[in-house]
Amino acid sequence: MTAKAHLLIVDDEANTLASLLRAFRLAGYEATVCDSATRALELVKTQQFDLIFSDVVMPEKDGLSFLEDLKKMELSTPVVMISGQAHIEMAVRATRLGAADFLEKPLSTEKLLLTVENALRLKRLQQENQQLLSRLGKHEIVWRGEAMRGLMSQLDRVAASETRVSILGETGTGKELVARTLHERSPRRAGPFVTLNCAAVPAELIESELFGHEKGAFTGAAARHLGKFEQARGGTLFLDEIGDMPLPMQAKLLRVLEQGEIERVGGDSPIPVDVRTVAATHRNLEDLAKHGKFRQDLYHRVHVFPLFIPPLRERQEDIPVLVDHFARQVAAQNGWKPIAFSPEAIGELKRYAWPGNVRELRNVVERLLLLATDELVEVATVRIALPQPGTQVGAPGSDLGTLGNRVEAFERETIIAELRRHQNNIAKTAKALGLERSYLYKKCQQLGIDLQAMRKEE
Repeated sequence: MTAKAHLLIVDDEANTLASLLRAFRLAGYEATVCDSATRALELVKTQQFDLIFSDVVMPEKDGLSFLEDLKKMELSTPVVMISGQAHIEMAVRATRLGAADFLEKPLSTEKLLLTVENALRLKRLQQENQQLLSRLGKHEIVWRGEAMRGLMSQLDRVAASETRVSILGETGTGKELVARTLHERSPRRAGPFVTLNCAAVPAELIESELFGHEKGAFTGAAARHLGKFEQARGGTLFLDEIGDMPLPMQAKLLRVLEQGEIERVGGDSPIPVDVRTVAATHRNLEDLAKHGKFRQDLYHRVHVFPLFIPPLRERQEDIPVLVDHFARQVAAQNGWKPIAFSPEAIGELKRYAWPGNVRELRNVVERLLLLATDELVEVATVRIALPQPGTQVGAPGSDLGTLGNRVEAFERETIIAELRRHQNNIAKTAKALGLERSYLYKKCQQLGIDLQAMRKEE
């Protein structure tokens, strides 16, 4: 049987405490009431609560001071502020102090219970995400050589600030990992890290994904939905592939970055959000802005401090430690015995151009662990696992024009190869490539891959 969520209600009004206590207990929650913020601080030191509701205006110690004290204690419990004398400055301050939500009195039972449900769901997802990532060891940036030393030094300096960062690099270099590391080394590390792949969300849904929507805002909106900005309150929002964001949405994002508030789809009032945004793209934003494909004003907003991740072909010194890291990770995930690599096998891996960068290296390491017949991966096995020389699109000297053209050619060949390997099954191909199905469809269109023609060839 699932344990009941335990809520703490802090308010100096007896009628409010009684009505909230009744509403929560009828809904199946366990609740504790307290008429003083000072006494509430003593309670949280000795008891575990899943969610805290606190009034703002109280004698002795007000709710915002209470929230500040909770923050100093580094308490991870979400806090919802309530007030009958709310104004925008109060809401902004509460948000900056880490409040999960801000509600105005009088409180409707429906809105109250929906707030509890959303806050508990978000907390649960954050905990599961942290546990999973901790177990898989995905947060660690693995490096040894000089090519990454400059990046790591810059990352440490900018992490301590509120400066907006843009992470640049080819596909597969690990932009999300750098963004997550930036978050974990920042003062916002206790807050959530929320991601949105701008290229993977259909244009008609991206506004709802970012800003959320109210119940009934459009067909199918059966309940209020909190967007990525609200989910990331007090933390970091990572906007991956921002170069693919539709122009109309760019204008709305610019307004949020300038004013620090959002408006849900179907909503009629602004909601303050305290979020650090980190953007990433494999495209040249400056070039896109010059050609009118990306807003100049938004470019200057998100491109304050660029971090460039060097491609793997410029990080040969890192390949041995990356191979060891991925081999241990893959073995642990699958319950396999660790497998070592011979010096000759490592040498062969270092000679490859790695057009798919670190992501491709991880996939190759997993393939090698499956192909290995004993406890040592030899050079012959590496030669079987790697693409043949004629297919190394990113190899130096190949006559394929610009880097962008070479990357597109590699992406096209890789997708076609995976489609054939999975008998043109889109779902399996997307999973193998680590992509969303919608993004894979979009990529096929961009690269001129005719899925219907490929199916007819079977």
